[in-house]
Amino acid sequence: MVAALVAGAFAVGATHVDAVGRAAGEITPLGDTAQLASSVTRATAPEVLPAAQIADPAWDAAELGRAAQLQADQVARVAGEQAAAAEKAAQEAQAAAERAAQEAAAKAAAAAAERERAAREAAARQPLYVKPAEGVFTSGFGARWGTTHKGVDIANAIGTPVRSVADGVVVEAGPASGFGLWVRVRHTDGTISVYGHVNEILASAGQQVKAGTQIATMGNRGQSTGPHLHFEVWLNGSQKINPLPWLAERGIQL
Repeated sequence: MVAALVAGAFAVGATHVDAVGRAAGEITPLGDTAQLASSVTRATAPEVLPAAQIADPAWDAAELGRAAQLQADQVARVAGEQAAAAEKAAQEAQAAAERAAQEAAAKAAAAAAERERAAREAAARQPLYVKPAEGVFTSGFGARWGTTHKGVDIANAIGTPVRSVADGVVVEAGPASGFGLWVRVRHTDGTISVYGHVNEILASAGQQVKAGTQIATMGNRGQSTGPHLHFEVWLNGSQKINPLPWLAERGIQL
């Protein structure tokens, strides 16, 4: 094609003279052959792209790798932040639980101390000895009607509370010859107190009682001339003594 273009660049067989005096048919060169060939080559050669714009599989793979790494770094950063937040929340929850446990323990200790204090105060207020029953003293210890009356009598209405004179253990509660029903209590020093002619028994054998615990109600059972409590004191569990001095030594007056 270059040869054809070169050949067509010359006019042959002209038969007239142009305006500047050249005879028709005179060859007018357009330029030297090298320049013409260079111009033709530039006009017909394809455009060459920069090397950076040419598809490069290795470069594409590297770019994809960098993008993936950036995404992975972002995911890792978010995951790290979430893990840190979760750890902080767990630490705060643990601290709150520890505080709550400490507060609960402190409250429990305070409550226990308060119960202990109340128990000590109650024990301090608890009397060591009390009257076995309220009422009128009607008969003392000693000879009576040709026999020995081995206790004292306190008269009052049926149902009047009968109480243990001191701390102890009920050793018997039930029927008794001559008394109808009775209750006997053994105290810490081995003394036994006896409560006879009771109407209703409110304690049972083996029961621990305190001074003032109601163990029965006053009655008129057995060999009785009216509602009253027959009260006895047995030293060492068997020696029957006058209850009046024994009670008086303990601050109790009938």
